[in-house]
Amino acid sequence: MKYSKTLIATAFVLSALAACKKDFLEEKRDLGGVNEQVFQDSTLAQAYVDYIYGMFLPAGNAQSLAWNLATNNNQFTQTTEELPGETNWNKLWPAVSYLNAHALPYFGVPLASGVNNNTWTRMKQINLFFDQVDQYSLPLYTRNKLKGQLYFWRAWQYFDLIRLYGGVPLVLHAQDPIVGAGENLQIPRSASSACIDQISADLDSAMAMLPGKWPSGADWGRITSGAAAAMKGRVLLTWASPQFNRNNDKARWKKSYDANLAAKLLLEANGFGLYKTGNLPDGTAWENMFLAEANNPEAVLVFGFNNVISDQVQKWNGWENAARPKEIFGDGSLSPTKQMLDAFPMKDGKMPGQSSYTYEAKKFYKNRDPRFYKTFAYNGSMWPFKENSKYRLWTYRWFANASAATPASTTEQRGTNSSGVYIRKATTGNASNAVGNFKTSGTDFIELRFAEVILNLAESAIGMDNIGEGLDYVKTIRERAGVENLDGAYGLSGIAGADPAFAAVLNERKIELAYEGKRFWDLRRWLLFNNDNGTCARLGVPPLNGTRRTGIFIYVKNTDGTKYTGANNQDPLYTPQHGGSGKVLADREPAAFPPGINNQDEYVDYLYDNYFEVTEKDDLDPTKNDWKFTWYNQYYFFGLNQTILNNAPYLEQTKDWDGFTGPGSFDPLK
Repeated sequence: MKYSKTLIATAFVLSALAACKKDFLEEKRDLGGVNEQVFQDSTLAQAYVDYIYGMFLPAGNAQSLAWNLATNNNQFTQTTEELPGETNWNKLWPAVSYLNAHALPYFGVPLASGVNNNTWTRMKQINLFFDQVDQYSLPLYTRNKLKGQLYFWRAWQYFDLIRLYGGVPLVLHAQDPIVGAGENLQIPRSASSACIDQISADLDSAMAMLPGKWPSGADWGRITSGAAAAMKGRVLLTWASPQFNRNNDKARWKKSYDANLAAKLLLEANGFGLYKTGNLPDGTAWENMFLAEANNPEAVLVFGFNNVISDQVQKWNGWENAARPKEIFGDGSLSPTKQMLDAFPMKDGKMPGQSSYTYEAKKFYKNRDPRFYKTFAYNGSMWPFKENSKYRLWTYRWFANASAATPASTTEQRGTNSSGVYIRKATTGNASNAVGNFKTSGTDFIELRFAEVILNLAESAIGMDNIGEGLDYVKTIRERAGVENLDGAYGLSGIAGADPAFAAVLNERKIELAYEGKRFWDLRRWLLFNNDNGTCARLGVPPLNGTRRTGIFIYVKNTDGTKYTGANNQDPLYTPQHGGSGKVLADREPAAFPPGINNQDEYVDYLYDNYFEVTEKDDLDPTKNDWKFTWYNQYYFFGLNQTILNNAPYLEQTKDWDGFTGPGSFDPLK
């Protein structure tokens, strides 16, 4: 976005005004009183709420799509098949222990000498507002719209904790360690069910207090009643999923269905829906959805960024820079896996082998779901930017010599990414490498899209055994994406039974919501990292445990089929007049095409047929000690780490985790 958001600018107003007291993890000391002016002046009260927004949103230069609040980076995305790399939750450990780094520290830490942005300080700030605001003279309408936004964020914070740990302490008022010293501050973990009830109640309050749509464009990004309803649908879908619902309680699926249907209807009544402008069959409208800002009907909950240069309000989105290749001065740090490429169906919605279209491993990009081309950038594909509207990505390699085991010579002289393919999703053709090398991106991130609401509703319907209804919702997602309808069902014909239907919804989520920070949570809530709970077998989904994420090598061969060899500056498909040197087999972007070829896209196919070979690249994950993705069942509900137990020893440790006094006793399934 070109201009600073109201939420970004006003967040700075309150940083010195909101002094907070302590929560149940703090050391017992006073950190100051309440600034009453905040609750007497509408502008200051709004600034307080905006400050809370800022505590929950990605920081400037965050890789937005892969970012999450719990780790403040992309490690959860790397703990899926979306991105490779070692994290604390996909590697081998001698033992699962609260002493190790895989005991996620997000649950909380005691406050230091000042107020930091962490789990319980966020909660403290929110509860302090609730405790104080009704004691002063702000108009009721003003109070309600401010409270409604904070009810949403309290629910958001609790849900983020619940899906990671199961039940946590329910703290609904700001605690004063002077008045409530000692055991009164020792709040135990509440049952997961009680936490879900509280989250639902907070979201109901938010829905009742907030407008369906804010009247001013300056309020772009504020929580609406529809966002609260959609969030409630996400919460209750998680509660109905196998992670929490091991006995498949149909009543939970019914609550999830009702909540998601209500969210859909409420959002539609206020102008939200699938982004369909132009409804172009090649996926252009789908791609544009990520770039549209004010009045984007798809954006149920959006996190704002800007491209302002000044220090005070600068909040750039780091995604564009991370996605773009180093060859054009991006960071090139995002490496999508071959496993994700393979997950996308053909353009008739069916997987290779079942499709009307023939799949060729060499030309893996041919005849794919339109979203494939807007999610990935691959060797030979167009990926324009501001300074080059006709930029075509070339990522092929060749062998330095005949005895080389891997093709090390490359077109990318400034450095390659890991996988041989790039993520294109949510990048823009207007991005500039002239100012900050793509860093000054203001593209907003849609944290909760209307498409997710539809998919949440689809899954909930299937959970109630309304399989046809659920699949009809998936068809609307595919229709919008431009998938062909050759079988009358957008590629979904022949699905019979709840488990195949669930599998279809989860794979649709994997495609539609790829790299939007949703896959880790889907794998956890369906227990799909391994087959210990039988869900992988039920759904026909291969488990990640014991696998390696891979990429691709695209290397050049001679006309006789042998490997082309040469140094980095001897590109065989880049003619001397274009700056290349050495033996030239063919010009990758010729002035004239061979007979029978009419355009550059057809010529790319010609190059793949005649000069390229495609092989699997297996060095994305660590190569030492026969590394394999290793998942432990304890990660389905994390344990409390050593710091937490040191400062709050009265808290029960999570079941199946060890603690100071022995095995954990808290059951997150209750």
